[in-house]
Amino acid sequence: MRIIDHPNFQRLRRISQTALTYLVFPGATHTRFHHALGAMHLTQKAIETLRRKGVEITMDEEEATLAAILLHDIGHGPFSHTLEKCLLTVGHEDLSRIIMERLNLEFEYALSMALRIFRDQYPKRFLYQLVSSQLDMDRLDYLRRDSFYTGVHEGMVNSERLITMLNVYNNELVIDAKGIYSVEKFLIARRLMYWQVYLHKTVLSAEFLLQKIFERARQRFRDGHQIKAHRALEALMRRDVTLQMLREDPVWINIFTSLDDTDIWSVIKLWSTDMDPVLSGLCMRLLDRKLLKIKLQEKQFPPKYLEAVRRLVQSVLQCESQEAEHLVFSGKVENKAYDQEQPSIRLLMPDGTCIPIEQHPDFIRIEALTELKERYFICYPEISGIMDGKKLPVFMS
Repeated sequence: MRIIDHPNFQRLRRISQTALTYLVFPGATHTRFHHALGAMHLTQKAIETLRRKGVEITMDEEEATLAAILLHDIGHGPFSHTLEKCLLTVGHEDLSRIIMERLNLEFEYALSMALRIFRDQYPKRFLYQLVSSQLDMDRLDYLRRDSFYTGVHEGMVNSERLITMLNVYNNELVIDAKGIYSVEKFLIARRLMYWQVYLHKTVLSAEFLLQKIFERARQRFRDGHQIKAHRALEALMRRDVTLQMLREDPVWINIFTSLDDTDIWSVIKLWSTDMDPVLSGLCMRLLDRKLLKIKLQEKQFPPKYLEAVRRLVQSVLQCESQEAEHLVFSGKVENKAYDQEQPSIRLLMPDGTCIPIEQHPDFIRIEALTELKERYFICYPEISGIMDGKKLPVFMS
């Protein structure tokens, strides 16, 4: 309760779990606070299962593991992954570690074991794997939770069945072999949720638009322009805050943890009336949900193609080339449900041996599960009579 009641943890109530996904799936307004509590609940059930199977887990180890999973997302900033590298150059995992280290000092080293588990430095490695692995309690919670709040039923996994099948072999977290089909369902659900929710084309358009807003605002700040913003946000926009700066000067962590989604929305409303037509225009698009159109395909868009679309937009909208660069842009997204380059999900066979799941003869060999799938995108504004939102101009095909 000391962790949950802490201001850093209560801040997660104001950090959306799925960022701007609710612009497509209106029910997806749940928060990181929901997810952290849910992941801890599943971890409790997993520990109970392992104890019933004879795995020794002390009360101190249980408390430390629950603290580690409770704090695994404490380093997330506003809008979670969407703005992860827009405000800082540091990922949320490193930020979580730094915040946990600070809390450990505040709690008089009561989180020392939790930190060792979180860093994968504790002898019982299966405790770390409950927190972070290819079949951890984090993923089990967010898939089912996001599926529920978006209404996309393909993400519903049988978490109770999977937890019941958990076991430990040679200090590693494994799955009893009879649970192989539940694992397959979990992997397929993860793949489908990425394409149908997290990488939904309209969700991508909204999130890229938010990133472009901060890209433009940062550029304006560094060019010396006066822009209205909260002092904490302005401080992060004016400097590239590194991991070393965060570790050496606690002020930067205080600045970062003072921000949440409400700060971002309020500053976007401020910037919607900024003198810069690029920044104000991008903000108005997000506020009014006048999102950029997006086209996805398996092949990369040629540079000449991108430039042709920019020239067309510049001509029709009578805007400068710099503005067109923020309205027309391209890139790629990736989806990999099961990463064979990471430690495998392992099955405990009836004869007492243990094998990677991909070596089991019954494992469904779906290429899309194990291969990195890339899709390339181009974003552009809808222009009446020229771009109908379904296809780009014929002369550029």
